[in-house]
Amino acid sequence: MTLAPPANAFARLPASHRRGRGGLPAVIVGAGAVVVFLWCGVSARDLAAFTAYIGIEVALPGTLLWRALAGGGRSRAEDVAAGLAFGYALEVLAYLPARALGAPLLVLVMPAGVLGAFAFVPGLRRHWRGGPAAVRSAGGHAIGGAVAERMPAWCAWALAAVVAYLIAWSALHLYRVPISRSYVDMPYHLALVGEVRHHVPPTLPSVLGEPLSYHWFVHAEMAATSWVTGIEPVTLVYRLSTLPMMAAMVVLVAVVGRQLGGRWGAGVAAVGVTYFLLSPALREGADFTSRSMFTAWASPTQTFGALLFAPVVLLLTRGRLGRGWLGRGWVALVVLLVALTGAKATFLPLLLAGAVVVVAVRWVVERRLRADWVCVAGVALVCLVIAQVVVFGRGSQGTVVAPFAAMRVLWGAVAGVGEPGLAAVPVAPLAVLTCVHLFCLACVWGGVAGLGRRVLEPSMSLLLGMGAAGVGAAVLLGHPASSQLYFLESVRPYLSVAAVCGVAGRRVPWRSPVAMAGAGAVIALLAARVEVPGGVLVRVVTPYALLGASAVAALLLWRRAGRTTRAAPVRWRRAGRTARAAPVGWRRAGGTTRAVPVRWGRAGGVVQAGPVVSRRGRAGVAVVAMVAGFAVPASVREAALRVAPEHGGRLVEIPPGAVRAARWLRGHSAPGDVVATDLHCRPVQVPGCDSRHYWVAGLTERRVLVEGWAYAESTLSRAELFVSPYLRVPFADQARLAANDATFRAPSARNVQHLSQKYGVKWLFTGINPELGKFARLQFRNSHFSVYRIG
Repeated sequence: MTLAPPANAFARLPASHRRGRGGLPAVIVGAGAVVVFLWCGVSARDLAAFTAYIGIEVALPGTLLWRALAGGGRSRAEDVAAGLAFGYALEVLAYLPARALGAPLLVLVMPAGVLGAFAFVPGLRRHWRGGPAAVRSAGGHAIGGAVAERMPAWCAWALAAVVAYLIAWSALHLYRVPISRSYVDMPYHLALVGEVRHHVPPTLPSVLGEPLSYHWFVHAEMAATSWVTGIEPVTLVYRLSTLPMMAAMVVLVAVVGRQLGGRWGAGVAAVGVTYFLLSPALREGADFTSRSMFTAWASPTQTFGALLFAPVVLLLTRGRLGRGWLGRGWVALVVLLVALTGAKATFLPLLLAGAVVVVAVRWVVERRLRADWVCVAGVALVCLVIAQVVVFGRGSQGTVVAPFAAMRVLWGAVAGVGEPGLAAVPVAPLAVLTCVHLFCLACVWGGVAGLGRRVLEPSMSLLLGMGAAGVGAAVLLGHPASSQLYFLESVRPYLSVAAVCGVAGRRVPWRSPVAMAGAGAVIALLAARVEVPGGVLVRVVTPYALLGASAVAALLLWRRAGRTTRAAPVRWRRAGRTARAAPVGWRRAGGTTRAVPVRWGRAGGVVQAGPVVSRRGRAGVAVVAMVAGFAVPASVREAALRVAPEHGGRLVEIPPGAVRAARWLRGHSAPGDVVATDLHCRPVQVPGCDSRHYWVAGLTERRVLVEGWAYAESTLSRAELFVSPYLRVPFADQARLAANDATFRAPSARNVQHLSQKYGVKWLFTGINPELGKFARLQFRNSHFSVYRIG
């Protein structure tokens, strides 16, 4: 027996097998999801086919391979969630060559081969049952024998409640909303699914020949699902596909939190912070955002990338890569990172930054380079280069170095300054607003201040390095659509885990933090009502300055409470017996062995040790709770609004009759046919043309000569940040646009033949235009749209 603590001194391993069954909550939530989808118009046939495909062809082979390569997890829920992510990665990597060969159903070879191998190879059969995995500390050292655990029932119910909340939110704002009135970007994602369903490598379907500089692997996943199941892409995009990804992500955040926090309570708390704790909002229009995870279906690329990245973090924090490049964990890591190159390359520079921080910290602590982390950084760098060169074609999609870009947008909202005036805003107010923004982020993730020496652990160094990179990118980069904030959203789960771990290691009575959080919430409510004379900057900053002053005052008061005192003995439970722990133990520090106040005991065969918390330590926890309380009013308000019925109508993005006309064209044309249309602008009253118009390409699954160009690389690369909105940037090829529109505005045999001969156009999709029928054959017409064939 030894009193030397493991690298994670507060790990409590393993959890008991006797904490109840966690499968019932999953069954209930799954049944609820089925009811919701049926209520929202998904057919029973589509629902059964989707469930069978994701379960048998994606999750099952992914889980088996995850267990074989990564050693499996502590619980079945962890294995299935990580296995689903790994299965998605394999599915996409199998679909791309299959589609390129013209045989998309060859995607089924991968799951068939995996299932066959695990069924008939004796050494692999044990992975069907799962199995205990060696439990490792956050530092990567084995600290126990082969141990498996069941997720406690209360934890399963808590995670099920979060997933149920996500389902309710999605049902109200997506599933029950007619596709004609859905979020503006949904037709764009539908168009990309149609493109990848028929063409690999893909191009931008709404602009013929335009390179697709975008994260499109999630669309390949949906295309593969559509080919195998026969489900319409519109059903996958608008209804089914993102829900398994959301649910698995909830589980994986909890698993990472449990791994690093040592308790399932830390995992559940990490999920709570990740999904529900947002920045304080004290002034209308002043959004000092910490981002949220509620972009699941509006940005399926972010959802898919986040899911694929979570097992990467799990592998690295568990230290299960194995020895040498032939280690099985390295195979899993490389597969996931290669999939991330096209799923959401945003995560690759974050991982690179985190790995570099780990290498630097290990050099300072150990005076040597850790080869494994150098290799992780190298793999991340190689994948980042592949993403930039192959997937994005060296394009930037409009992302540039522009310090304080997010705060320029905020200043425009609160001060009423538009473009191009925003470009001339002085740096001083932007720097002040950035400080307020960082304070708001500290309200959400202030718990990292309690990590102490744990910041030196590789796992924590990784998370904090990624977090710093994400925050830095959000502050230093700019994008015409503020997409640099996705860097911040990408690190949100991991900063939340680190913040929870900073508090979870402090054994303090719960009443004090709860009281301080309540006090913080009250202070935030009062500060939001404060009105002061002065300019815009003063009115915006003053409430947040009051919050900061309150936090500083609370910290000073707590720090005066006194020096370290010995805490009361703690009770430890093992196999139904209770034993009192000794208050003193021996610890080696600074080259000498000395007695320090500790709590120690035996749990599951592992000696646990942790320091008695001083009053100053309690002060830190109390202040962290207080600043988190500042964020509670805004967080509660947002959580309530997300599941509240919408008031007011939505804009009709897809007109009546469009679906029927587009479906007719899809059924009577070949995938390689080119369509021309005079529909380019959304039906909104704005100066110029809002060219986020993609439903023709989306519903027909055909390439269009010119439809919408807002998200084209040729558009975003020409957008001048804060000079003019990217939505006002004209189409790059004005000659093509003029020839296209002339065919519809002034139909003639010459104009029609020009489109056919120069651009290969075979079909014309437009409204009611009788003159066009003199030069092209009318093939379909309803009350709103007509389809003509050339030749």
